Amino acid sequence: MTLDLTRIRAQFPALALADDGRPRVYLDNPAGTQVPQPVIDRMVDCLVRTNANMGGHFRTTIDATELVHQAHLAMADLYHANSEREIVFGPNMTSLTFQMTRSLGTRFQPGDEMIVTAMEHDGNNTPWRLMAAERGMVVKTLPFDPHTYEFDLAQLDALITERTRFAALNMASNLLGTINPIAEMCARLRAAGAITYVDAVQYAPHGAIDVQALGCDFLVSSAYKWYGPHQGVLWGREDLLQTLPVWKLEAAGNDSPNRWETGTQSHEGQAGCIGAVEYLQWVGQEFGGEFRGAAPAGCSARTADLHSAMRAMAAYEESLSERLITGLRAIDGVEIRGITNLERLSHRVPTVSFTRPGLDNTAVARHLADHNVYVWSGHNYALPVVDALGIRDTGVVRVGPTHYNTLEEIDTLLALVADVVAAH
Repeated sequence: MTLDLTRIRAQFPALALADDGRPRVYLDNPAGTQVPQPVIDRMVDCLVRTNANMGGHFRTTIDATELVHQAHLAMADLYHANSEREIVFGPNMTSLTFQMTRSLGTRFQPGDEMIVTAMEHDGNNTPWRLMAAERGMVVKTLPFDPHTYEFDLAQLDALITERTRFAALNMASNLLGTINPIAEMCARLRAAGAITYVDAVQYAPHGAIDVQALGCDFLVSSAYKWYGPHQGVLWGREDLLQTLPVWKLEAAGNDSPNRWETGTQSHEGQAGCIGAVEYLQWVGQEFGGEFRGAAPAGCSARTADLHSAMRAMAAYEESLSERLITGLRAIDGVEIRGITNLERLSHRVPTVSFTRPGLDNTAVARHLADHNVYVWSGHNYALPVVDALGIRDTGVVRVGPTHYNTLEEIDTLLALVADVVAAH
């Protein structure tokens, strides 16, 4: 069974927009996806019917309390968590990560070692380096191979010592597209007694997440990258969330997740997350039948639907990756910064970045924008990546299709890039 793009695209009002008769081609998805109608409906309904704080005795507050509970349940199913008590909402991944540095930092002593990777988005890099500097920790960086754009786990083994206490890991690079072997990495770090914190922001729109199988201690993503509103959603092991010190108001509860969600949260944002999960569940039910057997054993029906959805979407996205990579490689002088082996497309998300000597990446992005094709240029906050590649000053052109994009949209982009290259 394949995705019905007509039905899929009909779910997203933004995909029908045009400017001066030219349709918008959204290939900027790694920075934020468009939202389906269920997200919009849920957020509007929240603001109309449940616009109150929690814990009171009248109808609006009762409904708001139930809405927040349902949002935590939905995210527990998306992550395949043990409990909704392991779900923490926040403004975005970066804010949640800075919050976690305050609490986790209390566990570390001068001389303790931390491992970060050279594939990190700065949101999973700078916060931990600041924490390490405050605590007197030693920071080690796991490099990636600049030819294969993947990690050699033997190098991870070489970095792990008896002083290794923490690791920040990237699940999928927002610039290279590489999907990393997180379960294997976490197993090696867990054996050394280290806490692992996984950035799944770029993976979550393209792959099924199972925190129980990954074996990490924390995992975080941003809902606006997987078809939802601007919300960050953290999963953490309940024993850690319940016992770590936390900066909160005295009046806030001491149970998880209340102790982490201090202050009034964005109820409309959490409602939108429910809508995004409902959309993904619909995709799984309508188009994911052949993938039903791949769901985690003993999971809920909703988790099974969600895993089917993500696998169906990933299968379609491989065709987008193949068309994009093949087309870019045919353009004179273009270098793709990421995996290009078409037999290894399952090892990358469809985010594809490229450079060409003498080509102004910003000018390329502007030329595409002039034709209503949306992409990003520059470092894309992947500072460790561009530093490792020696291209921090110039960056890349980043093209990020997702499951609602079409092959025809990829062809439009390729033709425009070829025109820019020919003009230079």
